[in-house]
Amino acid sequence: MTAPLAIIAAGGTGGHMFPAQALAEDLLRRGWRVRLSTDARGARYTGGFPEAVEISQVASATFARGGPLAKLLVPFRILRGVLSARGRMKADLPAIVVGFGGYPAIPAMGAAWMLGLPRMIHEQNGVLGRVNKVFAKRVDAVACGTWPTELPAGVEGHDVGNPVRGAILEKAGAPYALTDEGPLHVLVMGGSQGARILSDVVPVAMAGLPEGLRSRLHLSHQARAEDVERVTSAYSEAAITAVVEPFFTDVPERMSQAALVISRAGASSVADISVIGRPAILIPFAAATNDHQTANAKGLVQAGAARVVQEKDLDAAGLSAAIAEILQDAPKASEMAAAALRTGKPDATERLTQIVLDLARPALQKPARG
Repeated sequence: MTAPLAIIAAGGTGGHMFPAQALAEDLLRRGWRVRLSTDARGARYTGGFPEAVEISQVASATFARGGPLAKLLVPFRILRGVLSARGRMKADLPAIVVGFGGYPAIPAMGAAWMLGLPRMIHEQNGVLGRVNKVFAKRVDAVACGTWPTELPAGVEGHDVGNPVRGAILEKAGAPYALTDEGPLHVLVMGGSQGARILSDVVPVAMAGLPEGLRSRLHLSHQARAEDVERVTSAYSEAAITAVVEPFFTDVPERMSQAALVISRAGASSVADISVIGRPAILIPFAAATNDHQTANAKGLVQAGAARVVQEKDLDAAGLSAAIAEILQDAPKASEMAAAALRTGKPDATERLTQIVLDLARPALQKPARG
């Protein structure tokens, strides 16, 4: 008997791809076949997926890119992609189609809707992305990575959490202890591309800390490639020990060592912070669609695990004061770490997989086609 097939439809950002990869790995362990449906851009971000996952490229497009002619052609490219995906599905019928958002997910989700196949979406953020918003009322289930998630009227969400990478799970609940002496590790993350505003403000804020804190700092700062040299120089001039890189491959290790995390409030970053359990200062990306990063941060803030500083309010003096308030109060910092852990869902992948299995069950029980 042929193993059941799950089609996973996702765009080309880490926010979409991390939970999609986690689901793919879990289904493979359970003996499923998995096909990732994406476009040419999304296919460039699939290096972390297991080799057993089939990568299927279909045409898609967005109105957010390109000139007038490109925008005019968007509906036709999407239709071509949907029809192509529909043909592939009819030739190899999936038991379920799971969308993770991003415009590359449109063809597979559209084809599944046309064919009446079991289908669901997973939304990572506290506000539905454009594509997931379109399909929210056209699927059998909506799984939510951030809780609560703003949903259209009449749509019920399932609080599953955001699946995290295995390397993060290995550090889940790592012991936290803020001492009066020894190195103070601080992790600064600006998202997958770094964040210029953090590179502008954080070094100045760190330089403004009391000498007793500043001399103990060990910074890991993720910055854009073009900002690495000036950020490194800023820390050096302030006599602060710092490693500044465009991308850290060992974020789980650095986060588990950190006394404090200063970060954007992307869904994956928030999930990592909550699963490992660390105090955080979150600076939501002001231009995020529907201010979804502020929504992402809400759970940690309400639990007492994080402080939010909006971009419009971000300045070096205020940030320096917020950092000192946490790092100079060990009991408060420890309680923040514990509160973060209470919001975490290290079993998010299992929760998501269970919904997949429940929706796919009727399809799996149908007699095989002859």
